[in-house]
Amino acid sequence: MRAVWNNAVLADSNNTKIVEGTHYFPSGSVKMEYLRKNGRTYTCPWKGVCEYYDVVVDGEINKDAAWAYEMPNEIVKEITGHFAFWKGVKMMP
Repeated sequence: MRAVWNNAVLADSNNTKIVEGTHYFPSGSVKMEYLRKNGRTYTCPWKGVCEYYDVVVDGEINKDAAWAYEMPNEIVKEITGHFAFWKGVKMMP
């Protein structure tokens, strides 16, 4: 699976985890040069606290387009340190 935005491959992995239909990419498969932590968080009642990242490609910013759970709740511990994408980021096989 690949995560692509603005013609840039943000992540590429054969080993994503799927939770609620969303692909979570292992951190080693994510090109961190395109991500910028922005300090925003969200608390999901059953997954825990995630941290948001802006996606930045060629000077264009897609605010809050990526997120990760550094310490998710036990029920979804398999997504620890994995990244997910939305807001126009395309998932491609």
